[in-house]
Amino acid sequence: MLPPGEAWEKEWRRVAEAQYDQNMAEIARELDQDILIALVGDVNAGKSSTLNRIVGEEVAGVGAEPGQTTVIRPYLFKDRIFFVDTPGLNDVRLENSQLTMDYYRKADIILFFLNAAGTVYSEVEKRNFEAIRDTNPNILLVLNKIDAADDIERLEARLQLETGGRFDIVSVSSRTGENIDKLRDAILELLRKKSKDLLFARNIKEKSTSANKWILGAAASASAIGAAPIPGADIVPITAVQIGLLTRLAVLYGRPISKETAKELVIATVVGNIGKSVFRQVIKLFPGAGSIAGASVAGAMTLALGYAVKYAYENEMDVNTATISKLYGIFRKQANS
Repeated sequence: MLPPGEAWEKEWRRVAEAQYDQNMAEIARELDQDILIALVGDVNAGKSSTLNRIVGEEVAGVGAEPGQTTVIRPYLFKDRIFFVDTPGLNDVRLENSQLTMDYYRKADIILFFLNAAGTVYSEVEKRNFEAIRDTNPNILLVLNKIDAADDIERLEARLQLETGGRFDIVSVSSRTGENIDKLRDAILELLRKKSKDLLFARNIKEKSTSANKWILGAAASASAIGAAPIPGADIVPITAVQIGLLTRLAVLYGRPISKETAKELVIATVVGNIGKSVFRQVIKLFPGAGSIAGASVAGAMTLALGYAVKYAYENEMDVNTATISKLYGIFRKQANS
């Protein structure tokens, strides 16, 4: 039988390595899926300009003209992300109407655009919406051009009433950028439910919001583990949470992280530094084989680790134990202040 310290070290290694392998396999599966986002609305609703705001760059291949669409086909944005644009069923030629409905049916998200400065939810728009609603519930109502309209709250209330109150309404201005972040977050939340948010997040300019959400979520999970620890061994499940966070952040920012680096960074959050005797240091500090003192410590450790790695990625710094240990100390002080 192994001594208690060596037994814990062996178990920690096993859990850390298995979690890394599991997370990387899950990420690979997630990235091996297509994302299809359908855009519906009049040409004056600002679909292209809103989409450019969402992804942070000019997106070609969208902007169908009413009555001129001979072929409805998806446009490949990046990786496996596709956009398909249509001015609405009313403006699609009869021979393409079934094809258009097929795209709506299989879309991950449908962005239904309305012009706040125009006739909001006209009879034509109502018919289009009701036809699409019956085929796919993953609809976001995008009320655009709010900078050129008055009484937006009244418009939103009317839309909620007329569409049955089942769908989120995001009021934006593609000209000023107002509330584009809310629309982006709503898209990512719908994709998260389909385990497709990472693919979208890594291919758009704004990555910080996704990173922050993952960091806060991991910190909350670690806090829950710390609040009701497995006797003498809560570092093990917290390790799983932290390695899961590190692998997603690495993929988000396009900076691969090795298994060994991920393990070293996690353990560095416990001992504050890294070295050849790292596991022996842990055993000395935690003779109960790796117990963390409560929810606040577990949450603060994970929060600081996440923000340290995020800061390094966003500032083109090497993600290694020397760099992250220094940054971790700074963010840990902030978490405790």
